[in-house]
Amino acid sequence: MANVGAFKNLGENDIVSTRTLLHEAIPLTGTIVSGTYSDNNIKFHTHGMFQTVYDYPYLSSSANHIFDITYGMSTNSGVYDTNVNQYKKKKNIYNQMAQILVGYDVTGSVLEFDADGNILAGGSKLRDNFIIPFSRLLVKDEIKKESFSMELGISSSVDYAGALFKDRITISDVGAKTSYFVNSPAGEYGILYATASAGQAADGTDKLLHTTNTQTLANGKKYHPVGLIYYQAGIVIISGSVFKDQAEGGIINNASGSCNFFDSGGALAKATSSFDEMTDKFTIKTIGNNLRNRIYNISFNNTTELNSTIYFCRANHNEFNYSTNPTYLSSSQIIVKDENPTNDPVSYITTIGLYSPNNELMGVAKLSEPLKKTPSQEFTLRVRLDY
Repeated sequence: MANVGAFKNLGENDIVSTRTLLHEAIPLTGTIVSGTYSDNNIKFHTHGMFQTVYDYPYLSSSANHIFDITYGMSTNSGVYDTNVNQYKKKKNIYNQMAQILVGYDVTGSVLEFDADGNILAGGSKLRDNFIIPFSRLLVKDEIKKESFSMELGISSSVDYAGALFKDRITISDVGAKTSYFVNSPAGEYGILYATASAGQAADGTDKLLHTTNTQTLANGKKYHPVGLIYYQAGIVIISGSVFKDQAEGGIINNASGSCNFFDSGGALAKATSSFDEMTDKFTIKTIGNNLRNRIYNISFNNTTELNSTIYFCRANHNEFNYSTNPTYLSSSQIIVKDENPTNDPVSYITTIGLYSPNNELMGVAKLSEPLKKTPSQEFTLRVRLDY
């Protein structure tokens, strides 16, 4: 206690630390990604290893980075060889992302992305992947589990005017709240599953996706595992299987046929390629364009971790009833009181100062309006420090 009436020590029960998770909905429409600004909001880099998507034309001072798009190919992919267009870059991108997100085995070799999360147990691997790192501006501290959704057009049409989205699938991290994984160097991650969202039969059954190689989740429904989402890293991995039919090892029903892709980004470009042909012959830029123009929408909730220290500053009935302000007295008389000398003293609380043990002022909290204090009143003022 430094000076009764002016300073008061805080005890253990007067200080509380809390942790709060704040969530913000992030909706991204396909028109922003592929049409609103005629690709002026897409920055193509000279190195050709990825493209960057902005919410406004990227030369504008108000433009914000939304996400990047790139493609990586494992050397164990059925398509990979030294004749693949940009094969070194495609290999390096895959290995770079895998070593960050998956890690190494005991021999020091980079592990591959695993479809079911059991990295060391073998199983199906993801070797031909679109990679979408979202900006920290959108993700904040992490993506909220079971909030991610991406709708993709899987029509075999190559008409950018709209037929691409006649048939659509939704990719989401359904069930991730209770079934996420922690065996990644980059933190927690979940499996992305695909279901049909447009192009179903009249009775609501799924005519777009075949029924083999599905997983039945806790909700009793069957889903196709098609990728991974790394929550703290803010990175989404999408398998090329979302654009392949069953005969090619993909998820699309054979009757619907696999997707075709442009050999350039132009709306009237000639379309001649399947997914495997595209990843073999096309540059990373063109592969990214084909994915970007099939994005119908993306949505997720981000998470901000707010750590707070709350100080309960208590003014008991016999405390802080006088002011140390020199104007409080006039000729040794308390001028805040009225003319009756028997009335109780009155003070007005306007500011709270937080001091170190050495009486160094560390923080100041201001009240929105003066708070009248008399010996017949007690107050507890709550000061919160967020960081």
